[in-house]
Amino acid sequence: MISEYEATPKEPGPGVILDVDGTLVDSNYQHAIAWFRSFREFGLTPPVWRIHRHIGMGGDQLVSAVAGARFEERHGDDVRDAEKRHYEELLPEVCALDGAKDLIEELSRRGSSVVLASSAKQDEVEHYLELLGVAGAIDSFTTSADVEQTKPEPDLVLAAIDKAGGRVAAMLGDSTWDVEAAKRAGLDTVALMTGGFSEDELLDAGAVSVYESLESLLEELGSSPLCPSERREGN
Repeated sequence: MISEYEATPKEPGPGVILDVDGTLVDSNYQHAIAWFRSFREFGLTPPVWRIHRHIGMGGDQLVSAVAGARFEERHGDDVRDAEKRHYEELLPEVCALDGAKDLIEELSRRGSSVVLASSAKQDEVEHYLELLGVAGAIDSFTTSADVEQTKPEPDLVLAAIDKAGGRVAAMLGDSTWDVEAAKRAGLDTVALMTGGFSEDELLDAGAVSVYESLESLLEELGSSPLCPSERREGN
């Protein structure tokens, strides 16, 4: 239940929004394979690298981006249903990324309210929370029920900002689509290379800083945009 993971917002630090797929859990390539298998069921075989370039978009955006508006009109809902089925088969292979639990617990310890931003279904998000083992360290999370349109539209980020009480330092993500969605919501993004996007791509999309991994971010957390109050105190 969502109430199991929500807590009273903390003070004095502003909130932080953390993307989940590709940022906290290593799932981007499983999603790419699931989409590939789903498209193939309906007579289309896009190269997996092309699908990967769109991972980070929600399914409502990805089908037409990969296959075009006509394919979306004919098969969009069926392909999305198939992707959910194929991804469920691959879900046991998804692992938490090294440093994910440590980052969330450290942000919470420093006084930040932590909101996980996902457009997945409730049961999938709760699976990730169990996988990460951080139920007691986060304040809230989003699901597909919170948004009308997914990334790169800003709906998901705006919903997460609202759940954080409107006071947010920055977002952490792993894809150019995360950066674009946060930018449209008026929020800076700290980006990771864990989703398969390069440093240059993430910076060109508008990320304010890029880290190779969660461990490298943890080493510099106090000076990162995720902890603005500490950066001010250090000046």
